[in-house]
Amino acid sequence: MPAVSFQSISKSFSTPRGPFQALQDVSLDIEEGEFFGLLGPNGAGKTTLISILAGLARATSGRVSVLGHDVQTQFAAARRLLGVVPQELVFDPFFNVRETLRIQSGYFGVKNNDVWIDELLENLGLADKATANMRQLSGGMKRRVLVAQALVHKPPIIVLDEPTAGVDVELRQTLWQFVARLNKQGHTVLLTTHYLEEAEALCTRLAMLKRGRVVALARTSELLQAASTNVLRFKTDDTLPADLAALARVTGRVAQLPAQDAQEIEQLLARLRAAGVRVEDVEIRKADLEDVFLNVMAAEQEEHA
Repeated sequence: MPAVSFQSISKSFSTPRGPFQALQDVSLDIEEGEFFGLLGPNGAGKTTLISILAGLARATSGRVSVLGHDVQTQFAAARRLLGVVPQELVFDPFFNVRETLRIQSGYFGVKNNDVWIDELLENLGLADKATANMRQLSGGMKRRVLVAQALVHKPPIIVLDEPTAGVDVELRQTLWQFVARLNKQGHTVLLTTHYLEEAEALCTRLAMLKRGRVVALARTSELLQAASTNVLRFKTDDTLPADLAALARVTGRVAQLPAQDAQEIEQLLARLRAAGVRVEDVEIRKADLEDVFLNVMAAEQEEHA
C-alpha cells in the first residue's frame, strides 16, 4: 500500500476570465519510507496538489488516499497521518512556543507529550525560545515552530511545502539533518522546493509538474544519468554571441553552456575566442538536477509551442 496515492487528480478554478485548470489528470504514488520531491515552476500546481492532500481543497475529479484512507470520506483518519508544513507563516500571537506545541498536540488528542516536544525544540534550535511569545520570533524562528507543529503528533508522513524559502543556512542544515534522520527511521517525506540542490541531495524519487501536469516521474539517479551532458562554466564581462547566448544559463558574470564531450567543449571555447569573449575561471562539470529540470521544462515548452 502506498503512503500517498494521487489518482487522476484534476482541479479547476473559476476566474473572471473563465475556468483555470490548475491540475490535469495527475497520477502518482509515493511509497512508504520514500523521500519524494515534487518540483515545478511557480504556478505549476504543487501547492494545489498538497492542499488537496491535506484536505484544504477539494479536487474537481480524482481521488487521494493516505495509507489507504480517502482524504475526503475519511478525513480525520487521513489527517492524523500527515504533518504538513505550509509555505505561509501562520501563528497564534497569544501563546509562547511551548504552549503552541502543546495546543497542537491537543488537536490530535496527544497527551503528556512534553518529552517529544523537548526533543523537537532541541533538534530545531528552539530550546532557548521555548517561553518566548510567537510575536517575538524572527521569520526563520517562526518557520522552525511550523516544522515542530507539523511533527508534534509524530505523523508517519511529513509534507514540506518549500520549508526553507527565505530562511538562513543554519536553519536549512538543522532542518535537513533532522528530517533525514526521521526518514531513516521510516517516516515518508514529500518535499516541494525551488532549491534543486536540496532535492538532488535528499530525494530518492522526483516528479516534475508544469501547467498542472506531470512531465517527469523517475528516480533522481535515473534523471541525472539520462542527462549525460557536461557543462562548461566560466566568468566573463563580455556579451556572448547570439547563438551561444540562446543556449547559455547566465547569472551575473557566470555563464554555463551544455556540451556533450571534450570535442564540443573545445569548439565552444574556440567560438568564444573568435567572438572576442574573454573568459575566466573555466570549469567543466557534470549536469546536475538544475540542468535536468531546465531541459525538461524547455522540452515541455517546445511541445506546446
